[in-house]
Formats: sequence, structure tokens, C-alpha cells
Amino acid sequence: MDFLDKIKKIFFVSFRIWKYKFLSDCDNVSGKPNLFHPILLKGNGKISFGKNVQIGVVASPNFYSHYAYLEVRNSASEITIGDNVSINNAFSAVAFSKITIQNNVLIGVNCAIIDNDGHNLDIDKRNDDELKSVPVFIAENVFLGDDVTILKGVTIGRNSVIGNGSIVTKSIPENVIAAGNPARVIRNL
Repeated sequence: MDFLDKIKKIFFVSFRIWKYKFLSDCDNVSGKPNLFHPILLKGNGKISFGKNVQIGVVASPNFYSHYAYLEVRNSASEITIGDNVSINNAFSAVAFSKITIQNNVLIGVNCAIIDNDGHNLDIDKRNDDELKSVPVFIAENVFLGDDVTILKGVTIGRNSVIGNGSIVTKSIPENVIAAGNPARVIRNL
């Protein structure tokens, strides 16, 4: 690495990582991911990282402009990330109950996982904090392509692949490829 590359890394990567660590307010974090990209950890719940978790990919979109965002809103909320998980740039996960990502999962650029509705659909309750939340479970060896959104209550079975741009509204069985909006199984592996 030459001198100019070291300067770029300090100013455009390391300082950003430190900034988002400083801005994070989640106090119940266990494990230490390998950070190549900034990550903001928010909320009153628990976030746990397994061994060899990578956040960010240098040679991928959004590396210099975005950050990863993990939020565990309530004291009982939890995000658990297993071993050997690789998460690309601009990832977000918001848990009101629980999001589990098991071992050996690959997550593409700009993916989002949310275990709740975000806002109530009832007009009179839209700004209430009480939301329906159902846990999300991503089994081991799953591959999520770029721009995938996974909504509340979804389980994605072992070894399955979710195609780019998919919105997963219902559970996906193991050993399949699913894609679309809403995502559906398009073939077995």
C-alpha cells in the first residue's frame, strides 16, 4: 500500500468507522466484526456477532458513501449474527423482537431486514410505538443477492438463494432459488 492509499484509508474509511462507533448507542453488543465499512449500532436491545463476521466490501458499490445500520429498538429486541457471515455495504436490520442470521450467510449490497411493520396501517394509530413484530430467521449457508428486502415473520431455509431486488414477504424453503416481488421459488438447487 503506497502513501496515498494509506492517506485515503485513514480519511475515507478509518475516520468514518470511528465516527459511527462514536454515534452508536447500543450498550449490549457482544463479538467484534471485521469492519471495512462503518456500522451504526442503535437501541436498547442486544446485538451479537459470531466469529469472522465481515461488514463491508471495498470493491463494491456504496463503500465510501453509506454505512451499515443495526437497530434493536426495545430492551427485549435482539439481532444475532453467526460465524463466517459476510455483509456487503449499505445493510440495515431493524428488530423489535428478533432477527437471527446463522453461520456462513452472504448478504449483498443494500439489503434490508425488518421484523415489524414500521408504522401501523390504521390511520388513528400510525404514530403509535406499538407495532406488530414477528421474528425473522435466516438459516445457514443462505445467499441474499443485492437489494433484497426481508419482511417480518420470514424464515429462509438452509442453502437457499434470494435473487437480486427481491422482496421476501413469506418464508422460503431450504435448497431453492427464490426471486421476485413478492419473492417466489423459481427452482430447486
